This record gives sequence, C-alpha cells and structure tokens, in this order.
Amino acid sequence: MNPSRRRLLCALPGLSGRAAVLAAAPLAPALLSSRDAHAGAQLYEPMQATVRASLSRAISDQVVSFHAFDNDGEAKLWLADMGRRLERRMPDRQLRDEFLMTLHYEATRAGLDVQMVLGLIQVESAFRKYAVSVAGARGYMQVMPFWIDVIGQKDHNLFHLRTNLRYGCVILRHYVDIEQGNLFRALGRYNGSLGKPEYPNLVVRAWVNHWKFDPRAATRLASGGPAAPQSVPASVPQSVPASVPQSVPQSVRPVVQPAGDLSSAVRPR
Repeated sequence: MNPSRRRLLCALPGLSGRAAVLAAAPLAPALLSSRDAHAGAQLYEPMQATVRASLSRAISDQVVSFHAFDNDGEAKLWLADMGRRLERRMPDRQLRDEFLMTLHYEATRAGLDVQMVLGLIQVESAFRKYAVSVAGARGYMQVMPFWIDVIGQKDHNLFHLRTNLRYGCVILRHYVDIEQGNLFRALGRYNGSLGKPEYPNLVVRAWVNHWKFDPRAATRLASGGPAAPQSVPASVPQSVPASVPQSVPQSVRPVVQPAGDLSSAVRPR
C-alpha cells in the first residue's frame, strides 16, 4: 500500500472522558438541537446474549488498512464526486476525504448502500461530527450512548470518526436483519419512530436528491464535460411504500450476517 493511502485511511486519534469534553468545548455552537437535525432516539430492545456478543464483535475490529473499492480509479472517481457535493458542509479536504473513505468502507462492510447512508447522515446530523440530539444521540450517525454498554467498551468515544460510523452502520444493519430487509421499518427503528413515515421519507429524499452516484456523469464532470441531466425526481412521493424500498437492493453485498450470526462480520477482508 502506498503511504498516502495508508495516511488517508488511518484512524483519527480517539478521545474519551475529560479529553473529549475539552475537545468539543470550542465547537459548542455547532452542537445540534432538535431544531437543527431530525435525529430521534434509538430505543433499547432486549436481545439474546448471542446477538449481543456478535454485535460486540462486529464493532470491535477498528483497523482498516484498505479501501472497499474494486480499484483505485473507481475510488478516485467516487471520492471526487462525493467530495464536490460535501465541500460546503466539510471544507477541509483531508477531513472530508477521511470521512468519505471511512464511510464507504464501513457501509460496504455492513452490506448497506453507501449513498443511502450518506442520506441518513444528512438527516441525522447534517454532517456535524459533534452533533448531540436532545435525546443524547451523538456524532455523525447519532448513536445512542447505551449501545456502548450493550455491545461496546467503556472507552469507546462516539465522537470518534471510525467508531461512530462503525456503530451506526452495524446498528442499522442489525435493524435491517430484524425487519428481514424491510428498509422502511429498519429506518424507523434506527430513528426510534418505527411505523411512522416522516423519517424514512426524509432519508430517502436526501439519498435520491443529493447522494445518488452515476459513474458516467461523474466521469464527464471529471473530464470537464457537462453533467448529464438529472434523472432523479425533485422530490419523493409522500406515500411510504412508493418512497422507501421495501427490501435491500440485490446489488448490495451484505458482509454482516443476519442477527444471531454476526461473528463472521469481523474477519479481516
């Protein structure tokens, strides 16, 4: 692996306890209230000991030494296109690249659509690393702290880039498995609003309108050509069945196994 990729993919230093409080203090104006984001509150649900242990193992593998793309060309194309869209919200290029590469790896590792997860983060935290909801959910993917006690370790810091994205993706995949692929219900569980249409529709609108990835259009933009006309709708219908896929697309290759058998999720790939 070349040094630049290793540097790009290395984890950011974690913070815990007093250090985390001190680091977040200068960013207090950026902390979110309920008016700034649509984060809900994931609800604690009793689970079998085997499921808890498997989820714990799924979030414990913190070392990522490679990207999850098929080749370097694909990685550069995706990174440039997503970086252009994210630049206004995340101006620092190095931080933006680290965020995108880590997100792509963690979402792919969990068998989730990467573009859908971008839409979820837009709705949950507006891409603010230190976002805190009124319910106490933290970070990019607004993970509730009780998950640390359930499947993590006491020193895990939910404001840490890779920790937050790994928890969020593993938890969402867990909910997808519980709901047997029904993404509408899985998103509702993630937000603590199971059965209500507002949150799933918000996520899918963000996914479709802002984060759909078209490699051909991205290639034209990269070469200085005109972008292709948008083929996605300007808005998503209010009808939940029409606006939210009822199953995970077959093109998504799940890495995390169904609930109750998640142990293979942590094997190095």
